Amino acid sequence: MEYTDYNEVIFTVSDVDLDCAVDIISVANTGGIYVEDYRNLEDEVEEIAHIDLIDQDLLDKDRSVGKIHLYLDVTIHPTEITDSLCQLLRAAEIPFTLDQTLCRYEDWADNWKKYFKPTPIGNRLMIRPAWEPKQETERKELMLEPGLAFGTGTHETTRLCLELLDTYLQGNEQVLDVGCGSGILSIAALLLGAKKAIGVDIDELAVKTAVENAAANEVSDRFVGVWGDLTEKVEGKFQVVCANIVADIIIMLNENIRDFMYEDTLYLMSGIIDTREQDVLENLQGKFEILEIRRERGWTAIAARPIL
Repeated sequence: MEYTDYNEVIFTVSDVDLDCAVDIISVANTGGIYVEDYRNLEDEVEEIAHIDLIDQDLLDKDRSVGKIHLYLDVTIHPTEITDSLCQLLRAAEIPFTLDQTLCRYEDWADNWKKYFKPTPIGNRLMIRPAWEPKQETERKELMLEPGLAFGTGTHETTRLCLELLDTYLQGNEQVLDVGCGSGILSIAALLLGAKKAIGVDIDELAVKTAVENAAANEVSDRFVGVWGDLTEKVEGKFQVVCANIVADIIIMLNENIRDFMYEDTLYLMSGIIDTREQDVLENLQGKFEILEIRRERGWTAIAARPIL
């Protein structure tokens, strides 16, 4: 496959505005996004200190700012996109600085990898990037090749959902993963004993990546990737439904997601920024029983069961 170079557009914002700025800039993700976020680095080092992985250069990073690297194909003129994003950031009253440069494919594709290391999740899982050697562990090891457009599984939204899977999954379940991305939740569920998982995403590249990741983790015989919008191509009922997306889409999904559930189906929702948590909870009232709410660094994940 032949790869092109990219225009790299870098937005620098304060630490308090970073999450909101990422949400805004993500709408223009035509090539890829890489976020430099060092706000909670000490806590993260503490959590994985037994895996001697953190470089001093990383520890020396400025915690008061974050940088959002937006990568645009050189065939796409960046001015219109950056102007639109600047307007959105100003409308949200987010101060920022903007830099732009030409980035070689090899540079940006590998730049973030140096900070992604094997990471334990919950009590039973270990996320390992494909470029790291196999770990000596009793945990179920999920080997991930995220690809250029997808995350590593260590962001709070994904980690919280993985922790809930680790807590509630008992084995032999049928799983529906709405907005599957790189397939990490589906694959984790299968490694934890689920019988079958269907991963759905509106992004065709995401589905392709999820299928490849399932094969790499030797669970492709139990995984089906579906290219479609939410549940439009889904049939049947599931014992577990995951939706690691955003609050507005979860609220939209809740209009008919119970059609795909049994009375005891586990419903895991994540990707909910804290300022939208109450909106989602209000939407769930009368439809779902809340089992647990987990919060971390401005993000919320919810475990629930349907009221049918």
